[in-house]
Amino acid sequence: MAQVEKLIRCNARGETFYGRLEGETVIALEGDIFVAYRESGERFSLNEVKLLAPCRPGKAVCVGLNYRRHAAELTMKVPEEPVIFIKPSTSVIGPGDDIVYWPMVGRLDYEAELAVIIGRTAHNVKQEEAEEYIFGYTVGNDVTARDLQQKDGQWTRAKGFDTFLPLGPYIVRGIDVADVGLQSFLNGELRQDGRTSQLIFSIPYLVSFISQVMTLLPGDVIMTGTPEGVGPMQVGDTIEIRVEKVGSLVNKIVDPEK
Repeated sequence: MAQVEKLIRCNARGETFYGRLEGETVIALEGDIFVAYRESGERFSLNEVKLLAPCRPGKAVCVGLNYRRHAAELTMKVPEEPVIFIKPSTSVIGPGDDIVYWPMVGRLDYEAELAVIIGRTAHNVKQEEAEEYIFGYTVGNDVTARDLQQKDGQWTRAKGFDTFLPLGPYIVRGIDVADVGLQSFLNGELRQDGRTSQLIFSIPYLVSFISQVMTLLPGDVIMTGTPEGVGPMQVGDTIEIRVEKVGSLVNKIVDPEK
């Protein structure tokens, strides 16, 4: 196993940059993190920077119904192949950013997920080679307008609103995520509690499968699915998603006037 590394994307002194996190110290980086990067020589305390979404995906490819009990709670059949959909880049927000409860939405749900960040252009990747294309992992929340998902039948509108893809706080590299816990806490109360070992379709399988449908580019994100326990959020609520070994992602629900 490679050495564990935490990378962040952040803003300080009016500039946006990537950094490597060592304890509470941010070591600023320059260059392309997906190709080659180096230390810039600047260092910051973690409390001096604003954490942003840890990458800027061109697309986020999400996998629905990838936990059996989640499919059951939605009274939907377990799929024979991965059910995939895309969230636009405009839905991405970072840690501490607000999720907006848009007027068109009748019920707004949280979905705790492990997010995979692609590091190399991936096209027709073999499953046994999939790990070579994974750059790292982060925490994701597949925010969903549940009423619109059920109304539309397909999921683009329900999943694609601005602010509906919180990601962060870090990109974590050098970890094994075959069996890590993921949980959601609504206003501090545990709502979801699952493990990635319960995935119907494994992460290497998903990378291979999706790459046979569309080319994945560096920085693209794969959302791997959510365990049972999804539920509604209201304006004023705080939702926290935790993924073991990866981190904690916290966002608040606001109305569009805020």
